[in-house]
Amino acid sequence: MDDYWIGINEAAKYLGVNKDTIRNWIKKTDIPACRMGKLWKFKKSELDEWVKSGKSAFVENRK
Repeated sequence: MDDYWIGINEAAKYLGVNKDTIRNWIKKTDIPACRMGKLWKFKKSELDEWVKSGKSAFVENRK
């Protein structure tokens, strides 16, 4: 499997969520992301491990 860097659009599509969810996870969780200039990049293998760990089940407290 090629483990190359993907952007927010590709990460959102890969995980089946929208871009805003990815941006929220960047701010509020430990999603494995690297900032490269103005862009956020992800590796699919790291995203897979993060999802398997259960950390993607973050639920935001709503008032």
